[in-house]
Amino acid sequence: MDKFLNMSTDTGKVELSHEQLRRLYQVSNVIHSTLDSQEALQLIVSEAVRLMDAASGSVVLINPTSGILEISASQNLPAAAKRLQLRVGEGVTGWVARTGKPACVGDVTLDPRYVSVRRGVRSELAVPLEVAGEIRGVLNVDSDRVAAFDAEHQMLLQELAVQAAKVIQKTWLYEQLRLKAHLFETLASVSRTINSTLNLDEALRAITSEACGLMRARMCSLMMVDETREWLDLRASFGAGEAYVKKPRLAAGESLLGVVVRRKKPLQVANVQTSTRYQNVEVARQEGLVSLLSVPLLFAGQAIGTLSVYTSRPYHFSNEEVSILSALAELSAIAIEKARLYERVVDVEEQLRQNEKLSALGLLAAEVAHEIRNPLTVMKLLYHSLDLKFPASDPRSKDTRIIEAKIEHLNKIVEQILDFARTTEPTLAPVNLNQLMDELGLLVRHKLANQNIRLVRDLQSDLPLIQGDAPQLEQAFLNLILNAAEAMPKGGTLTVRSHAVTEPDMGPHVRQVAIEFKDTGAGMTEEMQRGAFTAMLATTKAKGNGLGLAIVGRIIETHRGTLSIKSRLGKGTTIRIDLPVK
Repeated sequence: MDKFLNMSTDTGKVELSHEQLRRLYQVSNVIHSTLDSQEALQLIVSEAVRLMDAASGSVVLINPTSGILEISASQNLPAAAKRLQLRVGEGVTGWVARTGKPACVGDVTLDPRYVSVRRGVRSELAVPLEVAGEIRGVLNVDSDRVAAFDAEHQMLLQELAVQAAKVIQKTWLYEQLRLKAHLFETLASVSRTINSTLNLDEALRAITSEACGLMRARMCSLMMVDETREWLDLRASFGAGEAYVKKPRLAAGESLLGVVVRRKKPLQVANVQTSTRYQNVEVARQEGLVSLLSVPLLFAGQAIGTLSVYTSRPYHFSNEEVSILSALAELSAIAIEKARLYERVVDVEEQLRQNEKLSALGLLAAEVAHEIRNPLTVMKLLYHSLDLKFPASDPRSKDTRIIEAKIEHLNKIVEQILDFARTTEPTLAPVNLNQLMDELGLLVRHKLANQNIRLVRDLQSDLPLIQGDAPQLEQAFLNLILNAAEAMPKGGTLTVRSHAVTEPDMGPHVRQVAIEFKDTGAGMTEEMQRGAFTAMLATTKAKGNGLGLAIVGRIIETHRGTLSIKSRLGKGTTIRIDLPVK
């Protein structure tokens, strides 16, 4: 009889174990049905409560930044309980998190570790959640009955915790991949945005705005090293208040962000409000800034500044987020240098234009002086031929002396102007015309692009060097390019072609090098072509003063070169320059 009863008991246990495994299998299928981390946590606690026939339950995870236990998902707990935070080691849950052992409490009123989260709870079962070999949280179930859970329940909840840990790890990995994909997608979009502007201030504002959105940050700031490399100056920010914007400049050698510049490596601070290394703790408290991630802006191996993002709550930036912000900083440094280069190009272009004006004024003054000198010479000759001599007592005697003195004075002024404006003889040296045109192409590319003008370069690769003055030739070529741009106000094509000119009677011997500027502009009349490179005062241009082409004529003349024009109204103009090789 006893044997029969034992067999019946064993059979009952097997059936119970089979039923528990079946239910565990069903629960496992349910909690593995989603890749959303929050939804998965909610399914885990719901199925745990159902499987254990419990009154309430929760999944408590350790915050990686603060190390505090926080309720991430719950069932049948009051709203206030969901905001409960425990230190590791505090309460039954904290004890499980610290020791990594399960806890089955038959009567919580008798356990000094217990921290109440809901009225009416009498018993609790808590098991650790071990993810990738590390305790990352605790799975809890509660009951309103004393001794509601036994060893069988504990084993079953532990098995569920193993499955739950797998789900948590899977959803976290999926979330990381999804976030990484989103970050890289956003990074590509951001790079287009920050590189779409050539204005430095606009580029800096775009960088901070996009970085803030990309990192989901409270605030972003961009600091740049000054010329002395002793100070870090705030150049742009997004989300910053008045207190942050008006904070004192930072010393690069002593500040926390200066470390980022010196080491050229990212740096993050868990809480700038309590950090002893952060220089503006009060500002951080006023602005509500907590965690900081700062990365260097690197260009050509040198740190030119820092890009920093701040959160409004404790946060630990992942390696992927650090890499993403570093990549954005690298793109930003390129955009900053591009904007700086463009500003320098604009300045140089403006300086060349001013030099052109000064040269033109000099030539204009020379022509005016020349035109004055001819009649002045006639006046001087006629005055002396009159031989006006009056007695000393005659008032006209004084007048004639004054007239003679003023004529001499005018003549000296004219000579001084001619001496000053006389074209400087070129300093000859070997010049690569193709290289000169490549450099000019970089200089004017933005101007031509803004006018919708396409620059086509057809340059002979083995073009011989010529003997010339590179700055003077560059000025002449620039004038021709700008003149062509004026002729195409609605856009068009400017073709620059270079080729060697061989001597027909001497085989392949190169005698000259030719460079042509061909535009698709309005063209020139025959009268305009005849006077294009001659007197500046006789210009027939509807706009401008005709000084540019006159300067070109003078420069090419001093280089012993020749100029020719082919033009048709409405069909464009081709200007060709031939320069001797020797």
